[in-house]
Amino acid sequence: MRYQYVVILKRDNGRLIDLISILLCSFSALNFLYAQVHADHINYFLMLAAGIILAGVILNIVLTRKRNRPVRYKYWLLISAVGWFGMPYLQWLSILFVLLTFLEYQARYPLEIGVTGDKVVINTLIKQQYAWSAFNNIVLKDGLLTLDFKSNKLIQKEVLDDDEEDADEDEFNEYCQSRLKAVAG
Repeated sequence: MRYQYVVILKRDNGRLIDLISILLCSFSALNFLYAQVHADHINYFLMLAAGIILAGVILNIVLTRKRNRPVRYKYWLLISAVGWFGMPYLQWLSILFVLLTFLEYQARYPLEIGVTGDKVVINTLIKQQYAWSAFNNIVLKDGLLTLDFKSNKLIQKEVLDDDEEDADEDEFNEYCQSRLKAVAG
């Protein structure tokens, strides 16, 4: 689909995603070690998976603090999924961890709002499409996008800083106002 304007918004949930990923990977590694301790024989697969996951999580924590940049946990979640598949119990958790691997990527992806002549599309995991008639107002001002719905719902998000500006705020606001007036009749 071709959009007249695309506004990219900031995601503020990076630290929460990191915390959940760390907890899930640590939970998996500890369960692998627990299963190994209570097994009758040595399971090198579970020991290796636990070691790789714990080393990866520690590496990511160190890199996050050193570089002050977000890191991805998708590989460690995927290794956790493989480890759960090799567990003597709760193998179904491997499916959950594969899903979490893909959701971690989606949760970190910047939120995009596309504007066309007949609708406004919010690109999330499941695209949300709204007709212009669903809005009272749409304004982009000082790096803040405000979507004011007629249903008294208000979305206000900070725009991602972009070095190259495709469109001017005034131009975007004029376009939105003209579309809202055209729908109002």
